[in-house]
Amino acid sequence: MANNNLTGQGVADFDWDALAHDGYTQVQRSEYADKYEATLSSINEKEVIEGTVVVLTKREAVINVGYKSEGVVPISEFRYNPDLKVGDTVDVYVECQEDKAGQLIISHKTARMHKAWIRVNDVLRSGEVITGYVKCRTKGGLIVDVFGIEAFLPGSQIDVKPIRDYDVYVGKNMEFKVVKINQEFRNVVVSHKALIEAELEEQKKQIISGLEKGQVLEGTVKNITSYGVFIDLGGVDGLIHITDLSWGRVNHPEEIVELDQKLNVVILDFDDDKKRIALGLKQLQAHPWDALDANVSVGDKVSGKVVVLADYGAFVEIAPGVEGLIHVSEMSWSQHLRTAQDFMNVGDTVEAVVLTLDREERKMSLGIKQLMPDPWMDIEGRYSVGSKHNAKVRNFTNFGVFVELEEGVDGLIHISDLSWQKKIKHPSEFCKVGDEMQVVVLEIDRENRRISLGHKQLEENPWDVFETIFGEGSVHQGTIIETKDKSGIVSLPYGVEGICPAKHLKKADGSNAKVEETLDFKVIEFNKESKKIVVSHTRTFEEGDDKPTASTAKKGGNTTAQAVKAINQSTEKSTLGDLDALSALKDKMDGK
Repeated sequence: MANNNLTGQGVADFDWDALAHDGYTQVQRSEYADKYEATLSSINEKEVIEGTVVVLTKREAVINVGYKSEGVVPISEFRYNPDLKVGDTVDVYVECQEDKAGQLIISHKTARMHKAWIRVNDVLRSGEVITGYVKCRTKGGLIVDVFGIEAFLPGSQIDVKPIRDYDVYVGKNMEFKVVKINQEFRNVVVSHKALIEAELEEQKKQIISGLEKGQVLEGTVKNITSYGVFIDLGGVDGLIHITDLSWGRVNHPEEIVELDQKLNVVILDFDDDKKRIALGLKQLQAHPWDALDANVSVGDKVSGKVVVLADYGAFVEIAPGVEGLIHVSEMSWSQHLRTAQDFMNVGDTVEAVVLTLDREERKMSLGIKQLMPDPWMDIEGRYSVGSKHNAKVRNFTNFGVFVELEEGVDGLIHISDLSWQKKIKHPSEFCKVGDEMQVVVLEIDRENRRISLGHKQLEENPWDVFETIFGEGSVHQGTIIETKDKSGIVSLPYGVEGICPAKHLKKADGSNAKVEETLDFKVIEFNKESKKIVVSHTRTFEEGDDKPTASTAKKGGNTTAQAVKAINQSTEKSTLGDLDALSALKDKMDGK
């Protein structure tokens, strides 16, 4: 009944406020709500605030930021801080005050990045030196952790000297200066070299101010090139040219020094601003010529190594830094033009004789042909006048042929001594370079090292025989082979050529003889000295039937005429190869 009565009384009469207040009046509830709100922090989204670690697990950290609910951060965001514990104060970034589940969303990693970006910009403006951790190597440099931001350290900014191995810096803490920030891409570039340069700049000023020519300093090999070595003198660079590395020959500076090597150098010169400093290394050592044995003199026999070859000669190092020149003319007794490469190679060890020695000028000339006997000393015994020898054609001149009898002994065959019969305009018409030919010694001049040779003297002079055959008035059959200066060149027996003047080419019918016509010709002039025969066809018919023949050219009667006629008939096209027949004919005619 009670329930029915309650129900019957109506819902509108029930005191709901008394039940909801749980014993508190509306005024009390309002007061307590205000007090509770006062205990909560006022936070805004997208800002960095501080919080306190209240709970730590293997996976999460619960952070109290004074808000009505705590935030949860993955423990992985605290990897850089393995000593994190409950009660520690950390920075967090408010991403969302309340998500769909009513949970506060915060991030420690984002907070670090946000504060780091602000900090790194402050550092760029102030020039403050900061410390970072080298994480790894990348293309062209290193990646450095600075305040939680990955910054780039270019290879050129690691040190003032070139770095060949970047890996030695990985895993180390180093000091840096922020040198560049790209706000759009949020890229940071740092430099360690800038710190070193600042320190070295002061040292550099002190070093430059005290530079003097002749001063000896310790330096470190910084770079090696083909032309020299760059030396770090403690912030100031100098160059040792390759010629100032050693008194001896140096093909490449790597033969003398190596990278990072410490050595003493002497200052040779510098410009007005002292920015270009010339250094020397060899100047700290005594000159090798000063240490050369005082007993070495002209005529002594020495041994050395060929270090440089040129067309004109070879440089031989007989002691470290002491060289002598063997001119190509002192390599062989031969007079032929040759190069030093024909006799030796770089690296060869050779023996030589000291020809000249100038210790003040530090010059020496050497010779190797002096170690061999001079072939001209007993030349008369080996090449007596009239002796025959085989020789090799070496070269031509307009006046003759130079031949080599042996190494160092050359002779000249004058153009007039090449052939009895053939008129030679240039020796190249008679022979070629490299040909072997037999020669006769005509004359020897040992003082001037000259030998006159002959080739035609190997045979009897055929013009002695021709004189008996082609006497003036004798008639011979010939063929016109060409015309020259209106005259005809006539081929006569035994390979002899005659000249027929134009007026003597007229035939009996009044026409002129032409090339390739074979006719009778009368000798009207014979000159043995100039080897000239002048003939005429016209004279053969102008003087009637009484035509002189070869038989009337010289005394000898009908027998001679018959002999000449027989030879003419059988050897119309003979050459000098028939000299034996000519010689026999001459003997026969002389006997008659």
